[in-house]
Amino acid sequence: MKEMAEIDQSRPATVRTAFYPGSFDPITNGHVGIVTRGLRVFDRVVIGLLRNISKTSLFELEERAALTRAVFADQPRVEVRTFGGLMVDAARDAGAVAVLRGLRGVADFDYELQLSTMNTRLAPELETVYLMTERENFHVSSKLVREVAMFGGDVSTVVPPVVAEALARRFAASK
Repeated sequence: MKEMAEIDQSRPATVRTAFYPGSFDPITNGHVGIVTRGLRVFDRVVIGLLRNISKTSLFELEERAALTRAVFADQPRVEVRTFGGLMVDAARDAGAVAVLRGLRGVADFDYELQLSTMNTRLAPELETVYLMTERENFHVSSKLVREVAMFGGDVSTVVPPVVAEALARRFAASK
C-alpha cells in the first residue's frame, strides 16, 4: 500500500482545463456564472473570445477581451484568449480536455447538440460539458443586453459593473 502512495505522489499533477468559447459581446452575469461554476469542476477555465468576421460586434475583439479580463482580474484560474478559425483547434491549443457551454433552454440545446456533434467528429478527445444557466439569468442574452442598453435601459443587474460602465460610455458617445 505504501508503494502505491509513493507512485501517486511522484506523478505530476494534471491540470484539467475547460475551454469556454463565445463572442461575449458583452459578457453577462450568465456567462460569469457558467465560468464560476465551471471552476468547481475544472482546475482552469480558458475563455475563448471568437473573432467572428461574419458578425458585426458592438465591442471590438480587444475591447471584449479587456472587459472579460477585468471581470476575472481576481481569479488566477481563468485565462482569456482570442481566436479565429475552428474552436476545437483553439481548445487544443489551450490544453483543454473539455468544452464548457451554458444552456438557457430548449432552443439553446438544439443548437448546442449540432455544435457538439460536429466538434466530436473534429476532436473526439474533447468532451462537451453543459451547465444550466442560473434561473435569474435564463432570459439574458448579449444581444438583449445590447438592445436594452442602446435605448438607455438599465442593464446593471444582468452584467458585471465594468461592463455596465462600458455600455453606458459606448451609447453615450453615440447620442
